[in-house]
Amino acid sequence: MLRSTLLAASRSGAIRGLVERTPLTRPVVKRFISGDDVDAAIATTGEVLADGRLVTLDHLGEDTRDAAQATGTVEAYLELLGRLQKAGYADRAEVSVKLSAVGQFLPVDGEKIALENARRICSAAGVVGTTVTLDMEDHTTTDSTLGILRELRVDFPWVGAVLQAYLKRTEQDCRDLAHAGSRVRLCKGAYQEPASVAFQDKAEVDLSYVRCLKVLMAGKGYPMVASHDPRLIAIAADLASERSKDSYEFQMLYGIRPEEQRRLAADGNRMRVYLPYGDEWYGYFMRRLAERPANVAFFLRAMLTKS
Repeated sequence: MLRSTLLAASRSGAIRGLVERTPLTRPVVKRFISGDDVDAAIATTGEVLADGRLVTLDHLGEDTRDAAQATGTVEAYLELLGRLQKAGYADRAEVSVKLSAVGQFLPVDGEKIALENARRICSAAGVVGTTVTLDMEDHTTTDSTLGILRELRVDFPWVGAVLQAYLKRTEQDCRDLAHAGSRVRLCKGAYQEPASVAFQDKAEVDLSYVRCLKVLMAGKGYPMVASHDPRLIAIAADLASERSKDSYEFQMLYGIRPEEQRRLAADGNRMRVYLPYGDEWYGYFMRRLAERPANVAFFLRAMLTKS
């Protein structure tokens, strides 16, 4: 019930306005988001890289409704990639892109515009020597996103994809993408989905995650294990025991289990931190609260302390 309520709130303009106007919110938001601009993103990236972790950066914004806004998002990514190269971080930091932020939902030629905008970002990433991963959003975008992925991989075979274990289709999608050269980030999923397409029970989602993980680890691609669950991390490590440690990686969100992130990196694992930045933080923040009750408890404690 709490998760459903928070996910519904993530789409509410009225609640968004209230949360964004509350001064007490911003110090809490900083736990999960590095800052409003590229300067903050680069500074935080340097801090994360300093202790052996890797980074993927997300310029926040997924409610793009006009072509000018989509172009602005592309320009933000181009600036970010240039700054990563200038700082000497491009070999350890990549970018994550939501296709909705670069035009996927535009009413006229949205997919075409998103493809061309994503192509610009991929081209710039290739020039500076890093990679791009396409984030996955709600289930209505899955086919479109995977179609754009196929188009991009013609010229940029290293483009990564995200698959969500709570969707009933994902095990087959993993089979389709578990080939040489393919990079797949497997996460549980953070959107509110109907029972017709997604598992609703946590135990079912966990079982699906393990089934999908087995497919990816048995394949010839590069699995990216995106989970904070200690049990799933242990299962992933066991499944990867016959792989070299540079043939897969763990991923976690910025601000969640940082000590475990550092432990995994210190043990010789590739450990990548998903690092969001930008002023369009509301939807992302609310989904982080919905994912884990501990995040809600942290938020409430911080609000009470500040007040």
